[in-house]
Amino acid sequence: MKTQLRLFTLILTLVSVLSSGCASLPIGKEPSDAEINAEAAKAYAEVKAKSKLSTNAEWNAMVQRVANRIAASSGEKFNWETILIESPEVNAWCMPGGKMAVYTGIMPVLKTEAALAAVMGHEVAHATRRHGKQRYARAIKESLAGLVIGAGAIAAGQLLCKDATCKTLTGLGGAAAGLAVTFFSRKFSRDDETDADKFGQIYMAKAGYDPSEAGRLWDRMAAASGGQAPPEFLSTHPSNTTRKSALNSWLPEAQAAYQQAPAKYGLGAPIK
Repeated sequence: MKTQLRLFTLILTLVSVLSSGCASLPIGKEPSDAEINAEAAKAYAEVKAKSKLSTNAEWNAMVQRVANRIAASSGEKFNWETILIESPEVNAWCMPGGKMAVYTGIMPVLKTEAALAAVMGHEVAHATRRHGKQRYARAIKESLAGLVIGAGAIAAGQLLCKDATCKTLTGLGGAAAGLAVTFFSRKFSRDDETDADKFGQIYMAKAGYDPSEAGRLWDRMAAASGGQAPPEFLSTHPSNTTRKSALNSWLPEAQAAYQQAPAKYGLGAPIK
């Protein structure tokens, strides 16, 4: 019943947002980087205001230094910003324009600073490769009926989004809600995930972190999931095994980038 109520609330939010349209994004044409980044900044401000930020000084310092190094290695001149959210979720994300968040629940799973760099490199790659922009552009071109039918179909088989995220989204309004609902409820394609894995590994290597840790990360993610992930053919995300295999196959290119890094941190500090 609680799941159905959350989904019903989110569907109503979609109806409201799509009926009124976003405040400054034109319906029917792909938005520019400036337009999408401006809306992302509004949505990010709402998420920050409604989230509990972590006071863990050691983790905050690590997240900030890794974020700065990954951002620099990406070569993008976004208005970068990163927060550490107090939440048990094993999660991290980067909105278009470089607005990032890491959830405290993922930190114990990662074990090393380099694994954090792998995760943040992956999320940054979604932004630099414009995956979120493409996803949002597709969403605003779809009909309202299509979104509602799609949400209903998802309701029959799975959650549309995670609990904490749903609670955040139901409190958002206006243009920020339009972007946030789309960003959190619409998954990246499997091709986007693979692309982000590859570029993220290069970013972490250029930032001075041992890129071989990216493959080992997925062993830890598999253990943390307790085997609860859906079969790969049912998910837009490649399986943990597939991701590790791909990352290991790309390792020679990433190692070459690592050797050229101006500073080398290896695995970095352990996460305690």
